[in-house]
Amino acid sequence: MNKLLHMTNLERHYETPAGVVKALDGVSFEIHEGERVILLGPSGSGKTTLLNCLSALDSPTGGSYTFLSEEVPRNHSEKMTSFRRDNIGYVFQFFNLLQDLSVLENILLIQELAGKKDPGRAKELLKLVGLEAEVDRFPGEISGGQQQRVAIARSIAKRPTLLLGDELTGNLDTETSNKVMEALVSACKQENITSVFVTHDEGLVRYATRVIRIDSGRIVSDEQTNNDSSE
Repeated sequence: MNKLLHMTNLERHYETPAGVVKALDGVSFEIHEGERVILLGPSGSGKTTLLNCLSALDSPTGGSYTFLSEEVPRNHSEKMTSFRRDNIGYVFQFFNLLQDLSVLENILLIQELAGKKDPGRAKELLKLVGLEAEVDRFPGEISGGQQQRVAIARSIAKRPTLLLGDELTGNLDTETSNKVMEALVSACKQENITSVFVTHDEGLVRYATRVIRIDSGRIVSDEQTNNDSSE
Protein backbone atom coordinates (compact mmCIF):
# COMPACT_ATOMS: atom_id res chain seq x y z
CA MET A 1 0.00 0.00 0.00
CA ASN A 2 1.15 3.53 -0.72
CA LYS A 3 1.80 5.88 2.18
CA LEU A 4 -0.90 8.53 2.49
CA LEU A 5 0.33 10.60 5.42
CA HIS A 6 3.13 10.81 7.94
CA MET A 7 3.31 12.60 11.28
CA THR A 8 6.63 12.94 13.08
CA ASN A 9 7.02 14.12 16.70
CA LEU A 10 3.78 16.06 16.44
CA GLU A 11 3.02 18.32 19.40
CA ARG A 12 0.01 20.44 20.30
CA HIS A 13 0.48 22.47 23.47
CA TYR A 14 -1.95 24.92 25.03
CA GLU A 15 -1.10 27.76 27.39
CA THR A 16 -3.47 27.86 30.39
CA PRO A 17 -3.43 29.83 33.65
CA ALA A 18 -2.31 26.63 35.36
CA GLY A 19 0.54 26.08 32.92
CA VAL A 20 1.18 24.33 29.61
CA VAL A 21 -1.16 21.48 28.64
CA LYS A 22 0.42 18.93 26.30
CA ALA A 23 -2.62 17.68 24.36
CA LEU A 24 -0.24 15.94 21.93
CA ASP A 25 3.22 15.13 23.18
CA GLY A 26 5.46 13.80 20.40
CA VAL A 27 3.12 11.69 18.25
CA SER A 28 4.64 9.79 15.31
CA PHE A 29 2.92 7.43 12.86
CA GLU A 30 2.10 6.93 9.22
CA ILE A 31 -1.10 5.80 7.52
CA HIS A 32 -1.29 3.96 4.21
CA GLU A 33 -3.97 4.16 1.55
CA GLY A 34 -6.99 1.94 2.24
CA GLU A 35 -6.46 1.57 5.98
CA ARG A 36 -9.34 1.89 8.43
CA VAL A 37 -7.80 3.26 11.61
CA ILE A 38 -9.52 3.68 14.96
CA LEU A 39 -8.04 6.07 17.53
CA LEU A 40 -8.96 4.73 20.95
CA GLY A 41 -8.48 6.48 24.25
CA PRO A 42 -10.22 7.87 27.32
CA SER A 43 -11.69 11.35 27.48
CA GLY A 44 -8.92 13.94 27.46
CA SER A 45 -6.34 11.59 25.97
CA GLY A 46 -5.67 13.81 22.94
CA LYS A 47 -7.46 11.77 20.27
CA THR A 48 -9.80 14.55 19.13
CA THR A 49 -6.89 17.01 19.07
CA LEU A 50 -5.02 14.55 16.85
CA LEU A 51 -8.04 14.27 14.55
CA ASN A 52 -8.22 18.07 14.30
CA CYS A 53 -4.56 18.20 13.33
CA LEU A 54 -5.07 15.44 10.75
CA SER A 55 -7.85 17.49 9.16
CA ALA A 56 -5.97 20.81 9.42
CA LEU A 57 -8.74 22.22 11.57
CA ASP A 58 -5.98 22.90 14.08
CA SER A 59 -2.27 23.63 13.69
CA PRO A 60 0.28 21.62 15.67
CA THR A 61 2.74 23.42 17.92
CA GLY A 62 5.66 21.35 16.71
CA GLY A 63 6.68 18.39 14.57
CA SER A 64 5.94 17.65 10.92
CA TYR A 65 2.86 16.45 9.02
CA THR A 66 3.06 15.42 5.38
CA PHE A 67 0.11 14.32 3.23
CA LEU A 68 0.84 12.65 -0.12
CA SER A 69 4.47 13.68 0.42
CA GLU A 70 3.64 17.38 0.80
CA GLU A 71 3.79 19.41 4.00
CA VAL A 72 0.29 20.17 5.32
CA PRO A 73 -0.32 23.92 5.73
CA ARG A 74 -0.53 25.29 9.25
CA ASN A 75 -1.28 28.70 10.77
CA HIS A 76 -2.70 29.87 7.45
CA SER A 77 -6.49 29.64 7.42
CA GLU A 78 -7.01 29.92 3.65
CA LYS A 79 -4.45 27.23 2.79
CA MET A 80 -5.79 24.97 5.57
CA THR A 81 -9.33 25.43 4.24
CA SER A 82 -8.18 24.51 0.72
CA PHE A 83 -6.43 21.41 2.04
CA ARG A 84 -9.61 20.26 3.81
CA ARG A 85 -11.79 20.99 0.79
CA ASP A 86 -9.54 19.01 -1.54
CA ASN A 87 -8.72 16.05 0.70
CA ILE A 88 -10.86 15.60 3.81
CA GLY A 89 -14.34 14.23 4.51
CA TYR A 90 -15.76 14.51 8.03
CA VAL A 91 -18.55 12.60 9.81
CA PHE A 92 -19.72 14.29 13.00
CA GLN A 93 -21.43 12.85 16.08
CA PHE A 94 -24.49 15.05 15.61
CA PHE A 95 -25.10 14.43 11.87
CA ASN A 96 -25.27 18.17 10.96
CA LEU A 97 -27.80 17.58 8.18
CA LEU A 98 -29.82 20.51 6.85
CA GLN A 99 -33.35 19.88 8.09
CA ASP A 100 -35.14 21.76 5.32
CA LEU A 101 -33.47 19.73 2.56
CA SER A 102 -34.40 16.19 1.61
CA VAL A 103 -31.96 13.32 2.08
CA LEU A 104 -30.97 13.51 -1.59
CA GLU A 105 -30.72 17.31 -1.55
CA ASN A 106 -28.29 17.13 1.40
CA ILE A 107 -25.96 15.04 -0.79
CA LEU A 108 -26.42 17.22 -3.87
CA LEU A 109 -25.55 20.37 -1.92
CA ILE A 110 -22.17 19.00 -0.85
CA GLN A 111 -21.47 17.88 -4.41
CA GLU A 112 -22.35 21.33 -5.68
CA LEU A 113 -20.08 23.05 -3.15
CA ALA A 114 -17.25 20.76 -4.26
CA GLY A 115 -18.01 21.48 -7.93
CA LYS A 116 -18.95 17.85 -8.54
CA LYS A 117 -22.77 17.80 -8.69
CA ASP A 118 -23.94 14.40 -9.95
CA PRO A 119 -27.51 13.28 -9.06
CA GLY A 120 -26.85 9.76 -10.34
CA ARG A 121 -23.83 9.30 -8.09
CA ALA A 122 -25.72 10.84 -5.15
CA LYS A 123 -28.43 8.20 -5.51
CA GLU A 124 -25.79 5.47 -5.83
CA LEU A 125 -24.19 6.61 -2.57
CA LEU A 126 -27.53 6.51 -0.76
CA LYS A 127 -28.09 3.00 -2.12
CA LEU A 128 -24.61 2.06 -0.91
CA VAL A 129 -25.58 2.98 2.67
CA GLY A 130 -28.99 1.29 2.36
CA LEU A 131 -31.15 4.41 2.01
CA GLU A 132 -32.30 4.30 -1.60
CA ALA A 133 -35.93 4.29 -0.41
CA GLU A 134 -35.48 7.46 1.65
CA VAL A 135 -34.19 9.91 -0.98
CA ASP A 136 -37.21 12.23 -0.80
CA ARG A 137 -37.68 12.18 2.96
CA PHE A 138 -36.42 14.89 5.30
CA PRO A 139 -33.90 14.24 8.11
CA GLY A 140 -36.58 14.71 10.77
CA GLU A 141 -38.60 11.90 9.20
CA ILE A 142 -35.93 9.21 9.55
CA SER A 143 -34.14 7.60 12.51
CA GLY A 144 -30.86 8.73 14.06
CA GLY A 145 -29.04 5.77 12.56
CA GLN A 146 -30.43 6.55 9.13
CA GLN A 147 -29.41 10.20 9.51
CA GLN A 148 -25.87 9.14 10.31
CA ARG A 149 -25.80 6.95 7.19
CA VAL A 150 -26.93 9.99 5.18
CA ALA A 151 -24.06 11.90 6.80
CA ILE A 152 -21.66 9.17 5.67
CA ALA A 153 -22.96 9.32 2.10
CA ARG A 154 -22.69 13.11 2.21
CA SER A 155 -19.12 13.02 3.51
CA ILE A 156 -17.89 10.77 0.68
CA ALA A 157 -19.92 12.54 -2.04
CA LYS A 158 -17.00 14.85 -2.84
CA ARG A 159 -14.60 11.87 -3.09
CA PRO A 160 -12.30 12.71 -0.17
CA THR A 161 -8.91 11.06 0.09
CA LEU A 162 -9.23 10.76 3.88
CA LEU A 163 -12.48 10.32 5.84
CA LEU A 164 -12.46 11.32 9.51
CA GLY A 165 -15.06 10.64 12.19
CA ASP A 166 -15.31 11.85 15.78
CA GLU A 167 -17.45 9.59 18.01
CA LEU A 168 -19.75 9.13 15.03
CA THR A 169 -21.77 6.42 16.81
CA GLY A 170 -21.69 8.14 20.19
CA ASN A 171 -25.44 8.88 20.20
CA LEU A 172 -26.54 5.50 18.82
CA ASP A 173 -27.43 2.19 20.46
CA THR A 174 -25.27 -0.87 19.81
CA GLU A 175 -27.42 -2.38 17.05
CA THR A 176 -27.70 0.92 15.20
CA SER A 177 -23.97 1.59 15.68
CA ASN A 178 -23.18 -1.72 14.01
CA LYS A 179 -25.42 -0.90 11.03
CA VAL A 180 -23.76 2.49 10.66
CA MET A 181 -20.25 1.03 10.85
CA GLU A 182 -21.11 -1.72 8.35
CA ALA A 183 -22.35 0.95 5.94
CA LEU A 184 -19.21 2.96 6.55
CA VAL A 185 -16.85 0.07 5.90
CA SER A 186 -18.71 -0.86 2.73
CA ALA A 187 -18.63 2.71 1.44
CA CYS A 188 -14.94 3.18 2.18
CA LYS A 189 -14.05 -0.07 0.43
CA GLN A 190 -16.10 0.67 -2.66
CA GLU A 191 -14.89 4.27 -2.89
CA ASN A 192 -11.27 3.37 -1.98
CA ILE A 193 -11.25 5.88 0.88
CA THR A 194 -8.82 5.78 3.79
CA SER A 195 -10.51 6.42 7.13
CA VAL A 196 -9.61 7.41 10.70
CA PHE A 197 -12.19 7.37 13.48
CA VAL A 198 -12.01 8.54 17.07
CA THR A 199 -13.94 6.54 19.65
CA HIS A 200 -13.85 5.26 23.22
CA ASP A 201 -16.01 2.24 22.24
CA GLU A 202 -13.95 -0.96 22.25
CA GLY A 203 -16.78 -2.69 20.38
CA LEU A 204 -15.93 -0.80 17.18
CA VAL A 205 -12.45 -2.31 16.95
CA ARG A 206 -13.75 -5.12 14.75
CA TYR A 207 -14.46 -2.64 11.97
CA ALA A 208 -10.88 -1.37 11.83
CA THR A 209 -7.79 -2.73 10.13
CA ARG A 210 -5.65 -0.97 12.70
CA VAL A 211 -6.07 0.37 16.23
CA ILE A 212 -3.97 3.20 17.68
CA ARG A 213 -4.41 3.74 21.42
CA ILE A 214 -3.68 7.16 22.87
CA ASP A 215 -3.30 8.31 26.45
CA SER A 216 -1.99 11.59 27.86
CA GLY A 217 -1.14 12.86 24.40
CA ARG A 218 1.04 9.91 23.48
CA ILE A 219 0.58 6.73 21.45
CA VAL A 220 0.69 3.77 23.84
CA SER A 221 0.05 1.03 21.26
CA ASP A 222 -0.37 0.65 17.50
CA GLU A 223 -1.63 -2.71 16.25
CA GLN A 224 -2.95 -4.23 13.04
CA THR A 225 -6.25 -6.10 13.51
CA ASN A 226 -6.38 -8.17 10.31
CA ASN A 227 -10.03 -7.15 9.90
CA ASP A 228 -10.27 -7.00 6.12
CA SER A 229 -14.09 -7.25 6.01
CA SER A 230 -17.09 -5.94 7.91
CA GLU A 231 -18.12 -9.35 9.16
